[in-house]
Order: sequence, then structure tokens, then C-alpha cells
Amino acid sequence: MEEAVPEVPEVDAPAASPQTVAEAALFPPLEAAPATVERDRKMDLLLDLTLPVAIELGRTNLQIRDILDLRRGSVVEFEKLASEPVDVIVNGKKMAEGEVVVIEKHFGIRITNLIETSERVKSLGK
Repeated sequence: MEEAVPEVPEVDAPAASPQTVAEAALFPPLEAAPATVERDRKMDLLLDLTLPVAIELGRTNLQIRDILDLRRGSVVEFEKLASEPVDVIVNGKKMAEGEVVVIEKHFGIRITNLIETSERVKSLGK
């Protein structure tokens, strides 16, 4: 036994007339939320702050007698290998890693890796 399926009457869509023209919707310009404007203003105040930046080639521990024996030409060996990246320290916190480059007669650092934001935030509590 087959069940009868009711027929759905077809509805003809109105034919588009050649005079039908699509109009662009006009919206007022977006304005920044007051909280965003306030946050941007506060950020502008911070942009002029100066923070100490240091580049750490490596670390080591020396006995006082070894420190007192240091002379011109002495070599201090670090725990890092020469091929390892140097640390970029901003305000006492590691922010990036890089490689030492020479630009004319000056040293510079090419940033190769930024520390993840989550790691930087964790280090703020230390």
C-alpha cells in the first residue's frame, strides 16, 4: 500500500521587471565605543615611557678570586653556546630572542622569536 503524498501547489515567483533596481543600504559611520576611546587614550600615555633594554649573551658563576684575576684579554666562558640565540630583556623580563648582527661598526640584534604573550604575563608575577 502506497501512502498518498499531498501535492504542494507551485507558486509562480513574480517576474522581475526591467525597472527593478537594487539600492545600496546606507549606514551611519561607525563610532568607537567610549571605552575603546578611553583605553586608546591611556595607551597613548604609556607609549612615551622609557624602559631599560638589555641583551644577555649568557650567564656564569665565578668565584671572587677569579673575578679579581680578570684582566684585559681575559676570557669569560658562558653557559650558552655561540650558536644559541641571545635573550632580549625589557625591564628585567625576557621579551624576545635574537641573533647578534654587525651593522657597520656597531652590534645589533635581529629579533628571531617573540616570547608568547601568555608567558610574558606569567613572568609579571615573579
